[in-house]
Amino acid sequence: MPSLKDLKTRIDSVKSTRKITKAMQMVAAAKLRRAQEAAEAARPYTERFNAVLGGLAASVGGSDSAPKLLSGTGSDQVQLLVVMTSERGLCGGFNTSIVKLAKARAAELIANGKTVKILTVGKKGREQMKREFEDQLIGHVDLSEVKRLGYNNAQDIAKDLLSRFDTGEFDVCTIFFNTFKSVISQVPTAQQIIPASFEEAEGESPLYDYEPSEEGILADLLPRGVATQIFAALLENAASEQGARMSAMDNATRNAGDMIDKLTIEFNRSRQAVITNELIEIISGAEAL
Repeated sequence: MPSLKDLKTRIDSVKSTRKITKAMQMVAAAKLRRAQEAAEAARPYTERFNAVLGGLAASVGGSDSAPKLLSGTGSDQVQLLVVMTSERGLCGGFNTSIVKLAKARAAELIANGKTVKILTVGKKGREQMKREFEDQLIGHVDLSEVKRLGYNNAQDIAKDLLSRFDTGEFDVCTIFFNTFKSVISQVPTAQQIIPASFEEAEGESPLYDYEPSEEGILADLLPRGVATQIFAALLENAASEQGARMSAMDNATRNAGDMIDKLTIEFNRSRQAVITNELIEIISGAEAL
């Protein structure tokens, strides 16, 4: 049975931990507000941009003059998986959920005889992917020094991917990230960005005449589309990370409070036992006299 001093030390230690988790929860809540606003503000632009590209892609169809970013290489043998996670931990299952989805996809592709290459964005994802797929890792993007995500960060990643695609390093590229729904809900998402893939629009799409041509416009817009999708994914990830961290720190604070209550009860019982023993000794000594 621990002594009174040990119990007191543990109570003080847990109280200090609770102060830290509470402070981290408040910081995450403040960051979440900004990150959520940025992610939600980017959604309408991204959706409309993809709708325009989808309309252009549908009009081009399977034309021989279609840009390579749309038509692809004609093969899906070499698959590049871009795993986007956080640089820091203490955010619950945020990173694990993304990595789990990426690992499942990688294992499935390898089982089907495909060649898998992995590029990580964020230290936590690299640490987890390295355990099972170290040989497939071909690159890493470090965003630990970035205080606030900007479009230029997405452009740098997009330029790297497009350069690798142009040199024939891969045939298909898929990004993995978490889509922000709420503080307690982030959805692991896999999205193919190269070659471009668009959802079919509902209903009849309007007819447009394009100048100079659909192919020419697509050749200019598709690289921007890759950067736009990456930027949207980074923003969704940032909001999801702060939501997951806020939820995790809230749970940690509650658990610390429960532990303090249990330790306090145990401390009081131990102290009462000590007092009772001392009283018994005093009474027994008095009776002996």
